[in-house]
Amino acid sequence: MAISNGLRPGLAMLIKQLGDELGPLGGRSFGLMPGQIDTDRLQWLHSQSGDFEATRQASEATIPMRRVGSPDEFGSVATFLLSPAAAYISGCVIPVDGGATRAL
Repeated sequence: MAISNGLRPGLAMLIKQLGDELGPLGGRSFGLMPGQIDTDRLQWLHSQSGDFEATRQASEATIPMRRVGSPDEFGSVATFLLSPAAAYISGCVIPVDGGATRAL
């Protein structure tokens, strides 16, 4: 996680910079910042504690929506961003995390 956590701020600024450079050419850039999405990896991480349910419940307690997200919920955001309905969105990172992000 250290490598991932270290790279995220730089990637966010790259997305912003690409938005600045691609916008005048008609291009867009954006990123999705997943929170806890119910993937095989998250299930594996929760299972490493020896008590999957207790770990899952403790994890969910840190999320304002009190649950992990589904892959379909994450995919729906991506689908929207790639659609014409999101044609004026660029240069930003969108959290898909059930409200867990504590920054503006």
